[in-house]
Amino acid sequence: MARQPAVAVTGERVDFGENEIIVSKTDPKGRITYCNDVFMKVSGYSEAETLGQPHSFIRHPDMPRSVFKLLWDRIQAGQEIFAYVKNRTKSGGHYWVLAHVTPSLDGQGRILGYHSNRRFPKAAALTAIEPIYKELRAIEEQPANRKDGLKAAQERLTAMLQEKGLGYDEFVLSL
Repeated sequence: MARQPAVAVTGERVDFGENEIIVSKTDPKGRITYCNDVFMKVSGYSEAETLGQPHSFIRHPDMPRSVFKLLWDRIQAGQEIFAYVKNRTKSGGHYWVLAHVTPSLDGQGRILGYHSNRRFPKAAALTAIEPIYKELRAIEEQPANRKDGLKAAQERLTAMLQEKGLGYDEFVLSL
C-alpha cells in the first residue's frame, strides 16, 4: 500500500469517549493489520487507508523520537509498555492516548506482531507529560546529527527517571 502523505498540523484537538478504546494490531515491522472503529473515527482514516500502513503514519511531530525508541526497544524485546502518545489525524488535528502496547507471541515465544489498546488520557497526566516531551524534542533537534540528538534525549529521559526513582511504566502510570 502507498504511504499516506504527511499532513500539516492544525493544532485542533480531537477527543474520544472516556470509555472508548482505540485498538490496532500490526505485523512485526509495525504495519497495521487491524484497526477498530474507534481508531478510524478518531484518526479520520478509513480501514482501506489504514491497513498495510506503518503505524508511524499517524505519528505527530511533537512526539519525541526517544520515546518511540524506548517503545520499540521494549516491545521488540518481548515486553509490554505503557506510554502517553500524541497522534496526528488525517485532517492535521491531534489526539492524546494512554497506550498499552504488547507483543503478540506464537507458541515458541516468537513475535508475530504487536497489539495496542489506547485509552483516553487523564488531563493531569497530559499537563505533566507535555513539557517533558517538549524538552525531549528540543534536545533531539539541537545537534546537527539526528542520531546524536536521539541519544542525548534518551540520556535525559533515563536521568529524569532515575531522579524520580521510577521505571518508565511506573512513571507513566503514576501520572
